[in-house]
Amino acid sequence: MSTNSVASVAELEVIKQWLKKTAGLGEGTEVEPRLLQSKSFLKVLGILYWDSKTSLPVTSAQVAEALSSSPLFEGITLASMPCIIKALPSSNMSVVWIDI
Repeated sequence: MSTNSVASVAELEVIKQWLKKTAGLGEGTEVEPRLLQSKSFLKVLGILYWDSKTSLPVTSAQVAEALSSSPLFEGITLASMPCIIKALPSSNMSVVWIDI
């Protein structure tokens, strides 16, 4: 099967039956073909590198928590924890990369 569009439910069922047949799997074995999901990256600038409360660098967990409480990120699931990079050695600002 070759296609440049999203597979239909019927096509996924064909793939499921083919996998069971070629792998010699019994009827009791669950096979669930899945579609690829797109991956997007978001670059956030202007985040303070140092936490004002603890004087330690901001953690990925703190950024993830702030994002989850923002109405802008409602319904968005992070693919991984945010990556925080200090913008410049002499700067107190960071660049945050987010996989969504």
